[in-house]
Amino acid sequence: MAAPATTLPAKAKAQAKGKAAEARDRRGAARRPESSPLERNQRRTFWPFLTPALVMFVLFFVAPIVFSGWLSLNRWDGLGEMTSRGFANYPALFRDPVFTGALKNTGLLLFVGGGCVFVLSFAITVVLRDMRDRNVVRYVLFFPVLVNPLVFGVMVGLLFRPSGIVNFVMEHIGISDPPKWLGEQNLMTMIVAVTVWSATGFYTTILMSGVEQIPRSYYEAAELDGAGAWQRFRHVTLPLSWDVVTVCAIFWTISTVKVFELILVFGGSVGGAPPKDTWTSAMYVYQRAFNTTSTRDFGISSAAALVSLVLITIAAVLLRRMMRRDAIQFS
Repeated sequence: MAAPATTLPAKAKAQAKGKAAEARDRRGAARRPESSPLERNQRRTFWPFLTPALVMFVLFFVAPIVFSGWLSLNRWDGLGEMTSRGFANYPALFRDPVFTGALKNTGLLLFVGGGCVFVLSFAITVVLRDMRDRNVVRYVLFFPVLVNPLVFGVMVGLLFRPSGIVNFVMEHIGISDPPKWLGEQNLMTMIVAVTVWSATGFYTTILMSGVEQIPRSYYEAAELDGAGAWQRFRHVTLPLSWDVVTVCAIFWTISTVKVFELILVFGGSVGGAPPKDTWTSAMYVYQRAFNTTSTRDFGISSAAALVSLVLITIAAVLLRRMMRRDAIQFS
């Protein structure tokens, strides 16, 4: 008679477990609603579409970086035997005054050139915001972006050479001793100026796309409150277009490390390779790897490339964090 007493609780426990499992299944089904055919198709096509892009990314971005990292631990002229140096290339890099000068020139383009670009871009944006035919002006400003920097180098060389148009005009207005525009002491200034001129239209176009999203009623309310042009810019335009400004700042930070063609052509106008006083980090990498006047060293060149990559990544991340703001929804 004792067996049934022990069997009934066991059955009750089994039923309770079954009900608990059913309840969990129902809660799971409630949390995971049945996906639509479109969502199932998207899941099926996710990896087939993503895999080619991942392969290209690994092949053309990750693999070269890994190879450069390994190459930076060696000394190699591209033809002879490779000699291992460990991490000795990195201290030697920072002891090279040419490399530290190249980093300073890159910083000059980043901060001085960037400040000029954004001041000019915002000034043009504010002027064009209320202009009737602003799209035509925007197309004209954007045109330099479509021109290769090599063309700018050749054009500036023709305009500012000693017998160029600029000096010709200055002599005819009474300036008998015009500046040596393409002299080594003025080359970096000219490079920054041409870089700013060629990039302003691009950033003006991007900033205008953000400013045009700001409702006009905000400006009208500010005018009714007695706000002047500077106050409207400071309290309306700049805060409400801050996300676009952040994107532009990161674009400019990344692009400064790639300034190369303009220096190669423009700086080379003095004859031969550009003067070392005008080198940026990109030019340093190129000259150390493909220099024809001294010993080439792909190890030092790779180390310089990796250092530049790390520095510009840190700068972009810090810039993004410093400029982070809460998202603004226009009503």
